[in-house]
This record gives sequence, C-alpha cells and structure tokens, in this order.
Amino acid sequence: MAPHFLMPFLIVSLFGLAYLPLLSLAEEGVIVDGAGYTLHDTESIKGHDEQKVAKDPVCDSSRKPKIVRVEPDEAKPGQTITIKGEHFGTRDCFHGVAFSAAGSTKIDYTFVNDTTVEATVPEIPPGMSFIDVVASGGNARSKAFLVQAR
Repeated sequence: MAPHFLMPFLIVSLFGLAYLPLLSLAEEGVIVDGAGYTLHDTESIKGHDEQKVAKDPVCDSSRKPKIVRVEPDEAKPGQTITIKGEHFGTRDCFHGVAFSAAGSTKIDYTFVNDTTVEATVPEIPPGMSFIDVVASGGNARSKAFLVQAR
C-alpha cells in the first residue's frame, strides 16, 4: 500500500486530470452555484442554519407513487383531468405532472392530497400520451391516455 501522501498522485496517474477536482475539499459554508435547487426546480436547503433546516419539508422517499386511474380517460387540451393513485406525498414534496407527448412543457396542476392530483391537458396534438406524476418517492406512469382533437 502506498503512503497517504502519494495517493493523489496515484489517482491522477491512473485516471487522468479529469478526477483532479475530486481531490479538493470544499470549506464548510462555501456556496456552490446551482446547489440551491433540485432537479425539479424546487428549492432545497441553502445552508445549514437551524431556521432553514426546521422549515424544510421532510419527504418520504420510500413510498413510490402509483397511478390507479385517470378520470376521464380521454380529454381535449385545456380540460381538467383527475389523477387518482397512492403515495403522491404532501404538497411540499410533490414535484409535478408530465405528459409524454408534451415533452418538457410545464403542466398546470393542483395537488389535492396524497391520492389525488388535478391537471390541465396541455396544448398537444391529438393522440395517445402517457401521464407521469413525480413525487419524492419517484415517478409513476399512467396507462395510455387519449388526447382528443379540440
């Protein structure tokens, strides 16, 4: 085993300079650009003071969401649908709704409770689409949903 002071040199020689940033340790309290938001554009804790931690929601990531049904099972753009299921979590821990045919279009939705979310069908061409819900426990996909012509 090589002495500890040689380890950084061994890592660089084995893996190249791409891993060099892993060797530096950030100081406590250093602000890192982009670290304040999660993947779903929801603000995460920005620091470690007690007030910020106390207000941050506690989300249960062990409960995977499941879509049981979508009512109605077909609708036109602009109409509201109801997504029924389980383990959608709390309002603070629910991240959103997506239609597969809408790409990255932001979907308007209303979180009702752990088992119900209402969403507006986006302006997309008629045809089949899947509906996804994203919660702290992951995402769930519906059976095929028919988007009708306007």
